[in-house]
Amino acid sequence: MKMKMSARRGGALLALAMIASLAGCGISVPVDPDGTLQSVTGGDLRVGVSSDEGLAEVSADTPTGPLIDLVDAFAESLDAEVEWTIGSEETLVVMLEEGDLDLVVGGLTDQTPWADRVGVTRGYSGIDGADGRSIVMFVPLGENAFLTELERFLDAEVGP
Repeated sequence: MKMKMSARRGGALLALAMIASLAGCGISVPVDPDGTLQSVTGGDLRVGVSSDEGLAEVSADTPTGPLIDLVDAFAESLDAEVEWTIGSEETLVVMLEEGDLDLVVGGLTDQTPWADRVGVTRGYSGIDGADGRSIVMFVPLGENAFLTELERFLDAEVGP
């Protein structure tokens, strides 16, 4: 029993030492290798939107709907201006991969086939117009600080 406690204590001390050494190097977790959170904060948030009745209407010049309202509020929380791009899911995923977009929204669910190509938020069923679906949003793959900030915002706005 004493051996197990010592091993646990040793592991905890090692983890604390690693965290302290990373903090001393100026490294924070999570990180954005391409700096998405830093570039959109106080700048432009480039958002791709695909049409989904009840969530994101794209018939007008400016998209409307509950997802659009959420994105606008998220951008406001970052002091960012939204630049909208309307397109199909496939087109928007390619643009996200190529670094032309920061965020993609639409009728995307947690059953998405794109999960191996993009960063995906947790599913949110509390968004107006979701009709029981677990709605997700896409971010550039590996931009974990941006993904974490978005999920923190969505948790506060629509619940986890």
